[in-house]
Amino acid sequence: MQAPANPNAYKILVVDDDPDIVELLEYNLRKEGYTVASAPDGRKALEVAPQFGPDIVLLDVMMPHLDGIATCRQLRDQPRFKDTYIIFLTARAEEFSEVAAFEAGADDFIAKPIKPRALLSRLAAFVRRDRDPLSVQDTIEINGLKIDRTAFSVYQAGRKITLPKKEFELLAFLAATPHKVFGREELLQNIWGNDVFVLARTVDVHVRKVREKVGDHHIQTIKGVGYKFNTDN
Repeated sequence: MQAPANPNAYKILVVDDDPDIVELLEYNLRKEGYTVASAPDGRKALEVAPQFGPDIVLLDVMMPHLDGIATCRQLRDQPRFKDTYIIFLTARAEEFSEVAAFEAGADDFIAKPIKPRALLSRLAAFVRRDRDPLSVQDTIEINGLKIDRTAFSVYQAGRKITLPKKEFELLAFLAATPHKVFGREELLQNIWGNDVFVLARTVDVHVRKVREKVGDHHIQTIKGVGYKFNTDN
């Protein structure tokens, strides 16, 4: 991954009560050219954030004084952090943690132990989208899966896979923004539109059909929230 053209354009606030994790993240992020600040808990993060003005917040869930869920909610309540990219870091794998995180306004969710390369890859994807949000790739290639938007074609390890129009649009839409979680209603609006009456269950059915054809590891279910395209496998 290349560092941003302007290293100071993207500021990252690391919030975690484990000093070893903070040190690891600070080292790797600064090495990539990001400007980094840190806070040991949610309460301190709310003090640092307005002064630092982060574009991205890496936020631990379990912390003293104020946990990550409450911190995220309070950040989102402030207009200047409404569009800040917030990634939760947590060792907790319980389902309710993910649901609570996304309901609080998180954009992504990474389980510990953190793999720096995977994290940097996600940040790089965010930077690319943030620089040019209107750009849409004609071809998306991830983990052996190639999606050609212009030809409405999908290839898995070189083998062509035929998908009906809505299944193709669903796969391409999710793959265009990997790791971002989309709720069923949001997917319905973007794929089927507001003028067509379809049930939320329609999304589940189409996801199941796509998985049957391209493999079940590409699209990840976030129970109680929705779906995201996964690049970690």
